[in-house]
Amino acid sequence: MKYKTLAFLLMVLGIGADAIAANEPVAGAIVKNSNSFTPTAEFNPDNLTNAVPVVDTKKENQEIFFSADELEADEANSTIMASGNVEVIRGDLKLTCDRIWYNQKKDTIIAQGNAVLRQEDGSVLYTDEITLSDKMNKAYVDKVKVIMRDQSQIWADSFYKKENDDKRLKNASYTACDMCNGKSPLWRIDARKINYDASGQNINYNDAVLRIKDVPVFYLPFLSHPSPEVKRRSGLLMTSMGSSSYLGQYIQPTYFWNISDHTDMILSPYFTTDKSGIVLGGKYRQYFYNGHVELEGTYLEDDGNVDESYRYSKFNRPSKRGNLSVDARYEINDYWLANLDLNYVSDEFYLKDLGLAGEDDAWMTSKLSFERFKGRDYAAIEGYHYKLTSYDLKASNDKEYRSRMKSMPFVAPFIEYENISDVNKYGAYLRTNISSASVYRDTDEQSQRVSMINSWELPYISNYGEQYKFVASLKSDLYYVNDYLYNGEDDYDGTLARVFPQLGVEWRLPLVKATDTTRHIIEPVVVAVLAPDGDNDIEKIPNADSADAEFDDANILSLDRYAGYDRNDDGSRISYGFNWNSYGNIMGRTSAFIAQSYQLSGSSSFMEAVNDGDNKLSDYVGRIYANPHKYLDLNYRFRLDKDSFELDYSELGARLGGDIFNVYTSYIYLQPDNNSYYTSKERKELYISLNTKLTRNWSLGVYDRIDLTDDGGSLEQGGHLTYDDECFRLSFETKKSFYDNPTMDDDYEFGFTFFFKTLGGIGSK
Repeated sequence: MKYKTLAFLLMVLGIGADAIAANEPVAGAIVKNSNSFTPTAEFNPDNLTNAVPVVDTKKENQEIFFSADELEADEANSTIMASGNVEVIRGDLKLTCDRIWYNQKKDTIIAQGNAVLRQEDGSVLYTDEITLSDKMNKAYVDKVKVIMRDQSQIWADSFYKKENDDKRLKNASYTACDMCNGKSPLWRIDARKINYDASGQNINYNDAVLRIKDVPVFYLPFLSHPSPEVKRRSGLLMTSMGSSSYLGQYIQPTYFWNISDHTDMILSPYFTTDKSGIVLGGKYRQYFYNGHVELEGTYLEDDGNVDESYRYSKFNRPSKRGNLSVDARYEINDYWLANLDLNYVSDEFYLKDLGLAGEDDAWMTSKLSFERFKGRDYAAIEGYHYKLTSYDLKASNDKEYRSRMKSMPFVAPFIEYENISDVNKYGAYLRTNISSASVYRDTDEQSQRVSMINSWELPYISNYGEQYKFVASLKSDLYYVNDYLYNGEDDYDGTLARVFPQLGVEWRLPLVKATDTTRHIIEPVVVAVLAPDGDNDIEKIPNADSADAEFDDANILSLDRYAGYDRNDDGSRISYGFNWNSYGNIMGRTSAFIAQSYQLSGSSSFMEAVNDGDNKLSDYVGRIYANPHKYLDLNYRFRLDKDSFELDYSELGARLGGDIFNVYTSYIYLQPDNNSYYTSKERKELYISLNTKLTRNWSLGVYDRIDLTDDGGSLEQGGHLTYDDECFRLSFETKKSFYDNPTMDDDYEFGFTFFFKTLGGIGSK
């Protein structure tokens, strides 16, 4: 009796009967009120050995769990009934219902009453009655609802399952939206017939109608999309459209080509009203066991016609234009890693003309590197190539652009090695850095450098809580220089060496005051550095990696404030600062830091680079961070003139408010800089945005970017109105540029995007 009941229950789930015929143990079987049942010859489990399995035989050895409140048999009609909380579990399959009938003569099984089938793919089927026949290979259901693994839903008047697991639904609907309290979904697809192709993993619709809030908006005689279990497949992705002064009107369809499980290609050409009609574009990706490679680029043939309203229309462009980027990574073995970041563009205006990534970058960098990681050792062999892409400099001063283009370096090889020794019994350790670089320029200037820094470091905490760090370092450099021109004087050629020692000590004293709700940490900091003066040989050694000197809160307490090796941070100095942190259960976190540096020796190349006039006493630098409440987040960095207390540098970022309404603002102020390699004008720029959630799904945002200098004004402004829920996104955007964006020409640009979950969408770029 037990085996026969289990046999038809398992076949309801698509599980073969061979496991039962083999007298497989059944776990959790509960049988009640079965004393009146007498098995007949037809119900002998041995008669089931020739039953046809419905599923893969790999699943037959899974343990079976079965339970029901009651079990009855009608011998006259060859019928068995199980009722009351019927539940069958095997692996990831689970069927629950109120009653099950099995009719041996008709070979029919009926599961009835709140039937719920949870399948291996994560989908769940709900109905009041399931009918199975033909040795349980076929199934028929009236009024069915299925929730797929991705929470999309299908419901239909009838459901039919074929022998090959294909399924057919009549008068069916599909949606990826939630349906709460019986409300209609935001969108759904109604179809006269929906077919599920099991072998092809497709869902096909006949006479499909797209309805939004029950209103029909689109009809297709045939529609197809992959079923939820499909992870990746060739097909169309979201299409973009738009217009620009350079391309004219354009549409950009995107096709995803699934070449293999680890290789794919995205084809995304522009079909335009200008530029000979087509701009080729695409991306190729391939993944290996130890790495990956990704190529992306575009190509067009320029016809020479550009809208005259475009700011850069007067500049000539090559007839064949394009860009290419390559990103590759490969793990050679357990220690070595190779990386390639290659970037190419045909001319300075190309990225800006097409609005591509990196359009506002002043230069483009390509890099090839081999890195080694092992324990406390790190090594790298790298090569760099730079290309100047500043379209504004090209447009405003072509002579300066060409001069800087010729001075852009090519660096190969650039070698780095670092080793940190084990800590001895006193807590001290040794650090060794070795660096080598060969730099070439089109101006015929060349330099080869080998540097080594040996340092000894000892952190120490006294019995009174004072934190010390003692450092002693020795930097050794060897240079070979060819055709180096310093300040327009004679070229220098030759070999020279220099040795630069430094001693440093850092002292901190954290003082803590704690209450039940807050904790305050006050920490004075003093850093003293002892080093020789004037050991840079600037008239003989070109400055390839230390030209852009920055003095701020991030490096004021550092032993070496230069970013590179070509300039030594010479001279003795003392830096002092003050740290304050407050942590609280009620008021969140607030912190502040301010510091200053005093040069003890007569001169300092670093202070001369960042300070005008007196280079003994530095400006004040600091930062403030405040997050007292979840509705306020503020970060402020500054540099204050030591004499006038005027701001030389100021950077603010703040967010006020929550999700319902918030304001974000950022402000940056920079004084004119004539000391560094790249001179700059005074900059005062304010960005402010307001964002609000109008309803649960609708949100609105506006922003403005403003130049606050005397000849300034609004740089860019815009906004968006967005609807976003679990199955649909609709967004309207607008913006206007007042400076150099070629796609807008002082007019508002409007864009839109709409996207249906699981189906796709379309949008403007």
